[in-house]
Amino acid sequence: MWGCIRASVGLVVLAFAVAATAAPAPKAAGAGTEIKALRVSEAAGGLRAVFDLSGPVDYRLFQLSKPDRIVLDFSSARLAEGFRAPAGLGPFKDARTGAHGDGGTRVVLDLDATTQPRSFLLQPAGDQGYRLVVDLDAGSKPAVAALPPETIGRKVVIAIDPGHGGHDTGAIGYGGLEEKNVTLSVGEDLARLINAQPGMKAVLTRDGDYFVPLQDRYAIARKDKADLFVSIHANACPGDCDAHGASVWMLSTKGASSTAARWLANSENASAELVGGVSLNDKSPTLASVLLDLSQGASMQASHRVARDVLTSLARIGPIYKPQVERANFVVLRSPDVPSILIETAFITDPSDARRLADPAYREKLARAVLGGLKNYFEVTPPPGTWYALNAEKRLRTAAARAARSERLAAEGGSRIGAPAN
Repeated sequence: MWGCIRASVGLVVLAFAVAATAAPAPKAAGAGTEIKALRVSEAAGGLRAVFDLSGPVDYRLFQLSKPDRIVLDFSSARLAEGFRAPAGLGPFKDARTGAHGDGGTRVVLDLDATTQPRSFLLQPAGDQGYRLVVDLDAGSKPAVAALPPETIGRKVVIAIDPGHGGHDTGAIGYGGLEEKNVTLSVGEDLARLINAQPGMKAVLTRDGDYFVPLQDRYAIARKDKADLFVSIHANACPGDCDAHGASVWMLSTKGASSTAARWLANSENASAELVGGVSLNDKSPTLASVLLDLSQGASMQASHRVARDVLTSLARIGPIYKPQVERANFVVLRSPDVPSILIETAFITDPSDARRLADPAYREKLARAVLGGLKNYFEVTPPPGTWYALNAEKRLRTAAARAARSERLAAEGGSRIGAPAN
């Protein structure tokens, strides 16, 4: 979400710039893009074909046989003047080009052997511009292979905040169970599970029995550019209250409004970078308010989505105290630019809940349930440039290629109906 918020702030800044300079809107992917050149070279296990492009592009790739060939359909992209097909090399024989759809281009790579194609887009880097890379691996290699280093993407950063600690024991529950010990155990389990994921990284606000001031907890998340802040707690209801089960909380609208006002009034906050390198101290009060509202609005929307996913996952393993996401003005949820949720794992004062919380196996089960909710959120809403975003793009391209192949096979089957037997 950090990347999503950064992108949104950029749009607001761009809107002010457009009003002042009447600059043209950015082009969509593929609009006016030229295919400048095609280069084919030997690579480990096969060949690599690289299309040099003048800008971003939308494309679809599918494979045909008898004869073997790979087809790339570029939407709204054209061949640059002087484009030439490279000489044959290895299984690559030639490249043929032609028009495709309305303003698009089709490139066919003719092959003399079956290969396993993999494709990915590269952003400009150094003196290199946009590039589409198609790897043609030998048939003995699996079609799904590790992405090249350029496309791995950064890991999403999740700040985990085990509540209380040190002199602050938190609630004292049934059987003398202390909240600070439960939260640390669940938090450490969650951090370990997160760090075992290929696209995630955990940051703990505390990793031992010591106290961290509340404001310092979300400051740690901001310092590490966290995509999400997760505070772990255990609920309490003294007396004869029979409340039990887990709940998930986010910042209330009233809390958000008061937080925004304090941030704008605080000179230390105003001079700090809010998101994406945007500083508030050189902005007019109106623009600073707009930028802060945008950042906080985006983070609260993300907070609600991820809180809902985590609550759904927790409901699969045990009782739920509230079936909907709750809202409150918790101090640790007040960072305006980091989506934040607070999880009440169970009621430490309830005998059944307390027995479960005292069990290390159940605490790990809780952590796994929270992880399940986090993974679902990032898979559906991946921050730009992350491992999750790049894998989502890869799945979309694979699905498009399969759909294109199915359409082609259906069309070829239809064209054979009624044909004379040979």
